[in-house]
Amino acid sequence: MSQETALMIAGYGKFFLILFIFIIFYGYAFSIYRRQKTGERDFEKYSNLVLDDSLDSPPLEKRERKKS
Repeated sequence: MSQETALMIAGYGKFFLILFIFIIFYGYAFSIYRRQKTGERDFEKYSNLVLDDSLDSPPLEKRERKKS
């Protein structure tokens, strides 16, 4: 295999790797947007957690205990 062929294969590999990462990131961002829009989860509360991180602050979400 010549050096030119190796560089071409590496270039295509980098392109498809970046494309794959872009698709994964875009899908994750879209899922966050959709969950925020439908009201499934409020991410504003999580961003406020950075400012209010004391031990006395109330929990962000109520958790239901599963009975065994």
